[in-house]
Amino acid sequence: MDDTLKAVGQLLIQSLPTFFIVLFLYFYLKQVFFGPLDRVLSQRREATEGARAQAAAALERAAAKAALYEEQLRAARNEIYKEQEEQRKLWRDQQSAQVAEARKSAESTVGGAKAEIAAEADAAKRSLASGTQSLADKITSAILQGRAA
Repeated sequence: MDDTLKAVGQLLIQSLPTFFIVLFLYFYLKQVFFGPLDRVLSQRREATEGARAQAAAALERAAAKAALYEEQLRAARNEIYKEQEEQRKLWRDQQSAQVAEARKSAESTVGGAKAEIAAEADAAKRSLASGTQSLADKITSAILQGRAA
């Protein structure tokens, strides 16, 4: 058993330089390779996150501007529709006024024509009345002359 312990002790003493070299290599690589690599990766991560944050902010600003433009466009359309409706109302009012004026003109023309027709009818009645009496006298005299003959 002593030989085994001596062999293990000898093996341990022989492995100490390798252990220290591995330990040194670990700290050396951590300091020289992995430290700068971690710094570069963290900077890259920060830059990426910063770019993402800037992109998100830009998207929010763009969405806000788009919403503002949509609102302005909607307001402009409403204003145009309002102006068109006012113009249509004005045209309807003008058309109604023209129709009313045409109706009054037609009514006055019809009234004048009725008065003229009534005057002509009265003149015709008077003419017939005076002509009727002379015609009746002629018929009576013709009948009386025909009996007398």
